Amino acid sequence: MRILSYRWWFENRQTGEITFAQFPNWPMFAIGAGWLVGAVADDGSTIDRTAAIAVTGLWVYWGTLELIQGVNPWRRLLGAVIVVAQFGKLVT
Repeated sequence: MRILSYRWWFENRQTGEITFAQFPNWPMFAIGAGWLVGAVADDGSTIDRTAAIAVTGLWVYWGTLELIQGVNPWRRLLGAVIVVAQFGKLVT
């Protein structure tokens, strides 16, 4: 397969099927719940800050899982981008 081909990027190396997203994905549900908690909490409150920290940690966890265990290059690249973005947020 060629690196520029659609199949190379999106083929699930375990099943041979095309994979963009996978379900169930519990870290995504937890990220959504943390975002919702942060959205309804008062800005700057302990709950708001805790939710923000939890969401960042979950993004790093999810990205690292995808980077290491992603079923295709697209999923691994996506994981790398998420991890880099989260660490970029921490240093700014």
